[in-house]
Amino acid sequence: MSPLPEAELVRSSLQLYRYLLRCCRQLPPGAVQEHYRHAIRQSFKVHADEDDPERIQQIIKRAIEDADWVMNK
Repeated sequence: MSPLPEAELVRSSLQLYRYLLRCCRQLPPGAVQEHYRHAIRQSFKVHADEDDPERIQQIIKRAIEDADWVMNK
């Protein structure tokens, strides 16, 4: 089960970014939310130059799986 019902609609990096930030809103406020927001921003900066569509889809899939894990933790 995905943390938010829109997970299957995520197709682009911008949609993924918005999706992950929405997931953060469901976390306890404070340090936990800030930690994951920072991690999301850093990850997008690291992968900003990625141009292989297959690799981008792999990153999107993995990020959604990781978000699911965090939300169920």
